[in-house]
Amino acid sequence: MSAPLLEVRDLKMHFPVKSGFFSRTKVWNFAVDGVNLTINPGETLGLVGESGCGKSTLGRCISRLYEPTAGEVLFKGINLAGMSHRQLLPYRQNIQMIFQDPMESLNARHTVGEILEEPFLIHGIGNAQSRRQSVSKLLDTVGLPGRSASRYPFEFSGGQRQRIAIARALIINPELIIFDEAVSALDVSIRAQILDLIAELTQTHDLSYLFISHDLSVVRTITDRVLVMKDGEIVEDGETEQVFTNPRHPYTASLIKAAPTLPDVKALTDVSS
Repeated sequence: MSAPLLEVRDLKMHFPVKSGFFSRTKVWNFAVDGVNLTINPGETLGLVGESGCGKSTLGRCISRLYEPTAGEVLFKGINLAGMSHRQLLPYRQNIQMIFQDPMESLNARHTVGEILEEPFLIHGIGNAQSRRQSVSKLLDTVGLPGRSASRYPFEFSGGQRQRIAIARALIINPELIIFDEAVSALDVSIRAQILDLIAELTQTHDLSYLFISHDLSVVRTITDRVLVMKDGEIVEDGETEQVFTNPRHPYTASLIKAAPTLPDVKALTDVSS
């Protein structure tokens, strides 16, 4: 078996909670508290749990948007935790993150073409002509017309902006993409189109995914393996169908019981056809 693409060891992210006139730290919020996980090449790993359980914080620690309090984040065996921004630069192009609100990562003052070219400029890749060709090709890949490059993010719908965010994540050929509730704010038909796009990209690009969501039905549809998170800790880890049909932890069972009828979610992918 090949080595994991990503391995997280005893990762912790503790936030101080300050109070009082002098804003002293009296308690700590253990948002992520000793998490271990692996993601294998080509694998789609789901991460589920209630709001506030630490899912998004974990994703931001892995992508190094947050500096972890403790632990290791190993990408191809190299520990990213504790690296400076300069040291991280060569690795950032290999780990990309897509957010629930695509406007978090899209500069409203730049055209789509400028947004998509920016990673090439940061990493010193290609020339003006090759960058424009890559942008045009990728817009076509995510189902947007080439003329989109001259328009601004506010001119697009939510689903189209999410396609732009996906294009931006893909533009420099990453190996791991972290989806942080990336389809939860979309209506059913647009969500189905984005899920179809993700499934297509899985087939055409050599990618691994960490799919963070509170929507169990979507996770069941597209993931190979799933982790269940509660109060900053992983309480269950297993193959997706095994977890959904035979949960071992009572918390997992309660999540599944509280979710909308899971089998109906399979119909999501039929809505856009």
